[in-house]
Amino acid sequence: MQSSAYGASLAGGAFDVGAFVKQPQTILRCLSWLFSIVVFATITAEGYTNAQSKQEIQCIFNENDSACSYGVGVGVLAFLACVVFLVLDAYFPQISNAKERKFIVMGDLIFSALWTFLWFVCFCVLANQWSKTAENPAIPGDAARAIVAFSFFSVFTWGILSYFAYARYRQGVSEFDQEYRDPVHDHGTYPPAQYAGSSGPTGYQQSPFPQSTQEQPGEYQPPTY
Repeated sequence: MQSSAYGASLAGGAFDVGAFVKQPQTILRCLSWLFSIVVFATITAEGYTNAQSKQEIQCIFNENDSACSYGVGVGVLAFLACVVFLVLDAYFPQISNAKERKFIVMGDLIFSALWTFLWFVCFCVLANQWSKTAENPAIPGDAARAIVAFSFFSVFTWGILSYFAYARYRQGVSEFDQEYRDPVHDHGTYPPAQYAGSSGPTGYQQSPFPQSTQEQPGEYQPPTY
């Protein structure tokens, strides 16, 4: 019997809060959650400023509103995803259906890999736009550099989360391959069939018809009335 499925014990055990908090995956999700807050909250609070020659509010990253909007969008979705996956990680050991566990792990893997890429794009875009931004005393440089830095940190946290999700997926696949055995090819479950007329092993049963009653070639047996 298998004692785990997709990196977690089988359903029925008590939830250990201390062990859950100490898991590397939980720590990484909390860090990713914190980094996403820093990015989108800083952009929302200090990412827009009034230009000296214009009255409307402009993004501090080279007055490119798309860069600020992209950072806010990626950060907010990352924030929500961290909350959802933290809840799923806590509930994961209580799920008894292996297919449901597989779907959760695959969703975690796909989302983490996708957000690793999106954070990398966010870092490249913000860093590029910041390098092109003209010096302006009204622009909060520390806030802009913090946004770029935490976008860069998020690439690593989400990348490691992708690795953990892939490891859990591979572990679940290997456990399934080891536990599942095809009955057609499983010779250890059923004894080999015995065939009449073959040179079978010990325990071969003779024919129920005695040899004396069988007709021999060339002999005529009169009918019995």
